[in-house]
Amino acid sequence: MYNSAIKVLNKITDFGYQAYIIGGYPRDLYLKRSSVDIDICTDATPMEIVNIFNEVVTTNSEYGSVVIIVDKIRFEITTFRSEGKYVNYRKPSVVKYIDSLEEDLKRRDFTINTLCIDKDSNEIDLLNAKSDLDNKIVRMVGNPKIRLKEDVLRILRAVRFATILNFELEPVLKAYIKKYAHLVKKLSKERIREELDIIFASPNKEYGIKLLCELKLADNLDLSLLKKIKITPSMIVTWAQLYAMDSYSFSTNEKETISMILELKDKNLLDKKVLYEYGLYACTLASELYDVNKKDLNEVYLELQIHSKLDIVLSPMDICEILDKKPGAFLKDLINDLEDKIINDEVLNTKESLTEYITNTYL
Repeated sequence: MYNSAIKVLNKITDFGYQAYIIGGYPRDLYLKRSSVDIDICTDATPMEIVNIFNEVVTTNSEYGSVVIIVDKIRFEITTFRSEGKYVNYRKPSVVKYIDSLEEDLKRRDFTINTLCIDKDSNEIDLLNAKSDLDNKIVRMVGNPKIRLKEDVLRILRAVRFATILNFELEPVLKAYIKKYAHLVKKLSKERIREELDIIFASPNKEYGIKLLCELKLADNLDLSLLKKIKITPSMIVTWAQLYAMDSYSFSTNEKETISMILELKDKNLLDKKVLYEYGLYACTLASELYDVNKKDLNEVYLELQIHSKLDIVLSPMDICEILDKKPGAFLKDLINDLEDKIINDEVLNTKESLTEYITNTYL
């Protein structure tokens, strides 16, 4: 990925423009962390980038970005820009292309995201990013009093970076986050959830949740239960404890999983019928919350003779032949009975055993 990015930088600079790797990748490289993507900044305009590359996927001239694919890797290339007054606490009213890397860096959110790498693999640190990385500090570029009110999402991004990197929030930034905590209500719940998902999925989530509560963000995010939850590994188990389905959007699958986790509170997870009905996935998630050993769960699940009705060795037609009857409504209750007997090990899931049971019970 890195070599492909350098190839992109060289191609842009060969046309006489500046180009640098920016943001998360240089930060993570300096911290010896893995990164999943690379962003590039340049003084070339979006249309000039389009003319340089054949591999353009999308163009957003409004915000000066172009997405290209090189060596099957996705790169987002953004033109140096300055931004006008922000509107609706989120977006700049106007964007102006510029040719200064330093001025472009000054409009970015946190110093730790301003470290750059040039085509010769040199680090360029115009805003003391490495100092803050060394000291494990999340510091705002510019005045937090102004920058946080410009784009309220920066409040949650600050907590997110502090969480995933295990960094401290710079004191002035922290104070203004607390002061402006109420402004997060201006954000869409979809955008809030994107940030919270990253925090809740982090191995360091306990710290992130502590920050959300300490900075008065939890109540303003309609997550007043956050201070009372149990810290568990899985993100969806965190959400389940927050009873937030009325406030936040979840997929149908997520809703079903959350509902099952909550229903399992008063059930014995090691009961074969419970494991069969709810499935290993939901029960394993619930075990994080209800202190059940996952190894024990797996052992019980493996002992189940069947994991769905489809595993019953007799088909409905087989049953009809045994009873010498045509298919009818009786099959549903009979198959449910077989299912129950098999789950509780009262009968073996073999053709011989099931045939004997059906003959003795239903003939």
